[in-house]
Amino acid sequence: MSIKQGFSKVWKFLWKDDSLSSWLVNLVLAFVIVKFVVYPLLGILFGTTHPIVAVVSSSMEHQTSFDEWWRSQSDWYENYGFSKTDAKKWPFKNGFNKGDIMILRGKNVKDVKTGDVIVFRGNSNDPIIHRVVKKYKEDNNYLFQTKGDNNADSFEGLGEIGITENKIIGTAVFRIPLLGWVKILFVDILNQIGIKAK
Repeated sequence: MSIKQGFSKVWKFLWKDDSLSSWLVNLVLAFVIVKFVVYPLLGILFGTTHPIVAVVSSSMEHQTSFDEWWRSQSDWYENYGFSKTDAKKWPFKNGFNKGDIMILRGKNVKDVKTGDVIVFRGNSNDPIIHRVVKKYKEDNNYLFQTKGDNNADSFEGLGEIGITENKIIGTAVFRIPLLGWVKILFVDILNQIGIKAK
């Protein structure tokens, strides 16, 4: 068999064959291409190790209008020096939902400001995506505090207070609603059958 014939046979199997084995090979091939080609290229392009993340909790959800959300949270934010006018200028001022996909960009920590939504490594297995509510310097290093818009407070147990520069993965710049449910459901299924997945 010539190389051309072999290539033609593989091509036909991948793109024209409707067998279960063809579907499985295509699924594996898609996973490999996304994981080892697309994702790393996006990481280089956006300057972060995690260019795309799925939101896996409801900690940033606004279950009401912005005005109603502000009324329920204003005391906390005003204690940190934020006004409603400040909050209206924040990126993702209406929060986002579990199951959304967030596109991240690497950012120099000196350029991260209060109100930005960052992804960082906290004290949980998954990276955390919350809003910066405080930025300060200690020993010539920037430290950050975050809070989920839907949470009552910043939680030290999650690692939201005193976040060091090296724990920041990126800043959220774009949201794709609902697409993250694909990952969430897939990971849940794998975990249910005993395969530990992230």
